Amino acid sequence: MARRLLKRRKAEPDVTAITGPARIGRRTKDLVKRLQPGDIAVIDHRDLDRVAAESLIATGVSAVVNADTSISGRYPNGGPIRVVDAGIPLIDNVGEDALTRIAEGDQLRIVDGEVRRAGEVVARGELLTREGVEAAMEEARSEIGGELERFAVNTLEYIQHEAKVTFEPVELPLLRTRFRGRHALVVVRGHDYRSDLAALRPYIREYQPVLIGVDGGADALLEMGLKPDIIIGDFDSVSERALKTGAELVHHVHVDGRAPGRENLQRWGLPYHEFVVDGTSEDVAMLLAYEAGAQLIVAVGTHATMVEFLDKGRRGMSSTFLTRLRLGPVLVDAKGVSRLYEGRVRRRDMVLLVASALVAMIVVGIVSEPIHVFLRGIWFTLEDLWLSITDNF
Repeated sequence: MARRLLKRRKAEPDVTAITGPARIGRRTKDLVKRLQPGDIAVIDHRDLDRVAAESLIATGVSAVVNADTSISGRYPNGGPIRVVDAGIPLIDNVGEDALTRIAEGDQLRIVDGEVRRAGEVVARGELLTREGVEAAMEEARSEIGGELERFAVNTLEYIQHEAKVTFEPVELPLLRTRFRGRHALVVVRGHDYRSDLAALRPYIREYQPVLIGVDGGADALLEMGLKPDIIIGDFDSVSERALKTGAELVHHVHVDGRAPGRENLQRWGLPYHEFVVDGTSEDVAMLLAYEAGAQLIVAVGTHATMVEFLDKGRRGMSSTFLTRLRLGPVLVDAKGVSRLYEGRVRRRDMVLLVASALVAMIVVGIVSEPIHVFLRGIWFTLEDLWLSITDNF
């Protein structure tokens, strides 16, 4: 399997060791909220996904120590290659006991695949190299057929149970945000969300869509200087800053009564609505916008491929498949919108350009002496002509 291909480098001299305080978290998306540059992140993340990796890189950590296997070979997950390419040492598969042997704030020293504290080796794993990760990903690609088959079977099994209720009417929460006749932008903190939002800036300025953040998607909007109108999900990865923006909060509750995150909302004491419907939170956000009358729904960072769903730990994509069937042409991907929108010359821009040119010509005429002489000549000619006409009468 792929693990055999993850090569260990020869031990480097002690002078190249990485040092820093340990920050420990079993859930990477929660841990990144408190990581600081120079920290050593100690995680427990099997098949490190791309979004989690990019979040770790953005914090400026000096190293990542993973208690589990960063790439198991089940599918070609893109997280490890990004960490390694960012120049961040990734010590892999050090074992779950490292999470108890290492304490929060411990000063760690990493030399090759060893994690030391005050000279004592507290964990030992594999220092992943780019060559080793590439080889593991290549092997995972060659064996992905079996995973694809399991993924398809799981999707079809759930569709059999969910298809009957997918197209039934839903009861919408009473929101103050108006959707009818407007566009809606649904933001998930998924693949390429930063670049997609940046490309959509002109579109957002012109159309002023309803901005919906799905959990951490609300923070993605804030990163771009945008304020969410609605935050929806189970509120397990949204920041306090986002919750205090005044956005309407919509808690996603499943039909069977499951309501993860309700305790958080009640503890915060914030007013919120409940939306009872099955599916993933991003599907529910799109369904809310559609049923509320949105003219067009633009999706940013949502999941559409098998690898993206496996990154999220999902074994199928039934609810997403059925949601997209229900929404039809009303739903478009952000990349498609940005590509259609770029290079577009708006009528307002042309009017402003022509007006600016006319103003420039007038200013030049006011300050230019040759033009003054020319205009005075025309004035004197017209004055002489008028005097000659009046003398004849």
